[in-house]
Amino acid sequence: MEASAAWLLMHLLTLTPFYPTAIDDATGCFVAEPLKTLAANGIQNSILAMEPFYRGHSGENASAPAAERIRYWAFPGGFGLSTAGAFVFARIISRIRQLHAQNRIDVIHAHAPLPAGHAAMLVGKELGIPYVVSVHGLDAFSTMQVKGRAGKWCRRITQRVYEASRRVICISEHVREEVLAGMGRTCRTSVVYNGVDPELFHPAAEEPSDSQTVLSVGNLIPVKGHELLVRAAAALAPEFPSLSWEIIGDGPERPRLEALTKQLKIADRIRFLGRQSRKQVAAAMQRCTLFVLPSRYEGLGCVYLEAMATGKPAIGCRGQGIAEIIQHGSNGLLVGPNNEQELKLATAMVLRDANWRLNLGRAARNTILENLTLARQAEQLTRIYRECSD
Repeated sequence: MEASAAWLLMHLLTLTPFYPTAIDDATGCFVAEPLKTLAANGIQNSILAMEPFYRGHSGENASAPAAERIRYWAFPGGFGLSTAGAFVFARIISRIRQLHAQNRIDVIHAHAPLPAGHAAMLVGKELGIPYVVSVHGLDAFSTMQVKGRAGKWCRRITQRVYEASRRVICISEHVREEVLAGMGRTCRTSVVYNGVDPELFHPAAEEPSDSQTVLSVGNLIPVKGHELLVRAAAALAPEFPSLSWEIIGDGPERPRLEALTKQLKIADRIRFLGRQSRKQVAAAMQRCTLFVLPSRYEGLGCVYLEAMATGKPAIGCRGQGIAEIIQHGSNGLLVGPNNEQELKLATAMVLRDANWRLNLGRAARNTILENLTLARQAEQLTRIYRECSD
C-alpha cells in the first residue's frame, strides 16, 4: 500500500504567464481552477506565475492556489515575445534547482509555447525534466500576434518547443489542427477541453423573471464580434421592445461600440458592465435568457461552457473550437462568422420559444456535466502527466 501511494504522488511544476491576480480573478482562471482537483488526484503542484518587469505588480488572488510571482526582464512588443523565454529561463533556473532538490519535479506543464514553453525547454535540457506545453488559442505559432522577422523567430522557437515536448496539449481539435499544420502529423498532441466548475456555474435557484436579457462576455476586441451583436440588437428592437443586453468585458473597442449604440438609438438597451469577477459573471449567466458571443477567432471559449453549465443556451460561430461542443439545435446554436442576419434569426428563435429554450438549456448543462467538468479535465491531465514523466 505504501509503495502504491508513493507511486501515485507526483510533483508538477506549473509555469504560466496567465494566473489570477488580486484585481482580476478571471485572468488565467483556466490554469488555476483545475489545480485543486489535480491535488486530489495525487498531483503536488509548484506554481511559478511569470510577469514581465514592465507590468505593475499584480498581487495574489486569495481564491487561487498560492503561486510564486516571478518578474523577469523582457523587451516589450513582438520582439520581446520571441526572446522572453530565454530571460525567463535565466530568472527561474536557480529557483527550479532548489525545488527539484527539495522534491524531485516529475514534469513541467508550460502554458503557451512562448515564453513559458521556451523556458521549460531550456530547463528540461539543463536539468533533465520532461515537459508538456498547452496551446490555449488558434495563434499556435504566435505569427498572428507578431509580424515580420520577429514573427518568424517566434515560429522557429515554437516549433522547437513543440518538437522537444513530451506532449502538446490543445484545448480543442481546431487548435490541434493548427499545431499539426505547422508541425506535421508526427507531433505528439492530445486534446483536453477546458473544464467548468458546475458548483460555481450552476442554474439559478428560481426561474428568471419575465424580462429577457441577452448576455455576452469577452474582451472588447474586433474578433469577438461585438459590433455584430450591437447591430443585431438594433434589428431585434422592434419585435422585442423590452429586451435588454449586457456586455461584460473591456478593451479598445468599447468607445466605438458605445458610440454605435447611440447612433443606432439603442444606448438605453445595452449595458457595458466592464470587467467583472468570476462570481459576478456566474450570477449574470444565471439571470440571463441566453448567451451570445459571435467570435470569429476562438480556440474554444470558456465563457460558452460556463453559460451552458448554468443551463442557458449559447450561440457561437461555426468553424470555431466551440463548434465541437455546441450541437446546433440540440444544446445551443451556431451561426456563420460575420453573419448579422443569421445571428439575428438565431437569437429571435430562442427568444420566441420558451419551451425550446428550456430544453436547449437542460441539454447544455448535461453536456457540461457529462464531459466538461474540472474533474474530467483533471483526470485527463493526470493521465498525460503520468505518461510523460520519466
